[in-house]
Amino acid sequence: MQPTKERAINRLFGKGPALGGRLLVLVVLSAALMVVDARFSGLKQFRAAMGLVLMEFYWVTDMPVRAWNTVSAQFTSHSELLAENEKLKAEALLMQRRLQRLAALTEQNVRLRELLNSAALVDDEVLVSELIGVDPNPFSHRIIIDKGGRDGVFLGQPVLDARGLMGQVVEVMPYSSRVLLLTDNTHSIPVQINRNGLRVIATGTGNPESLELRHVADTADVKEGDLLVSSGLGQRFPAGYPVATVKEVIHDSGQPFAIVRAVPTAALNRSRYLLLVFTDGRTAEQRAADAAQAQEEEDRKAAGETSVPPAQVPESPADAVEEAR
Repeated sequence: MQPTKERAINRLFGKGPALGGRLLVLVVLSAALMVVDARFSGLKQFRAAMGLVLMEFYWVTDMPVRAWNTVSAQFTSHSELLAENEKLKAEALLMQRRLQRLAALTEQNVRLRELLNSAALVDDEVLVSELIGVDPNPFSHRIIIDKGGRDGVFLGQPVLDARGLMGQVVEVMPYSSRVLLLTDNTHSIPVQINRNGLRVIATGTGNPESLELRHVADTADVKEGDLLVSSGLGQRFPAGYPVATVKEVIHDSGQPFAIVRAVPTAALNRSRYLLLVFTDGRTAEQRAADAAQAQEEEDRKAAGETSVPPAQVPESPADAVEEAR
């Protein structure tokens, strides 16, 4: 037993070749393998077989790195997709806003073209104005436009749109005016049926889509679809402008008058650009000066002043001497 134990101890702790000798042996073997590999092709098959074995080892050892890269790519792609989605949504909203603006500009262009075409058909002088306000009172059909006394606007001036008469100016301010629409229940206009010339009175009903013809005899020649135009009576509205179209005629044998309802030709609750009609031959400067003078006279009357005619100043001393003679 003792020799066996000693041999085991010698095998574990026994002295072997020196470390330098081992290194020298390994260097010699490595050089020999390189020479053999360079000179001969016998090791190629062995190297190919070892490559196949080591490839599986490389694949297994590289699996955690590839898994980490895949997970990172998934999270990065998800974040990028979310950011790109938000960006595309913002761009879509911007494009939609631009499209809506383009549609509004297109409709505005169409309305302006219609207005210009209607202005070309009007013989009188006209001034284009824009609606800037609407009376909030639902029982009063009045609007505010951006032209006033500085532009020559006067009380009672007719107002049209591209389709027909809208109303008249009832209040003039320096830079704006208030217009009373035809459908206001306090407004009436003398009209005539374009088909036969029958004269009637069209009165507002408080409904922006309806006018009523008052005191029309039950036997009068009025039909649905008849065009009503301004008759020019009253010297307020020029003759011949479209006002409304007859929508309904109700005959009642027990009543002396028929019930006649009409629809205004003008787009009273949709038009934004309007025409102010000037029926006199004055220029815009003259109308503005006359309107300013009339406003001054009204202010003086309101303040209780009396307007005294200005004294005539002689043009020259000779004129003064001649006047004294």
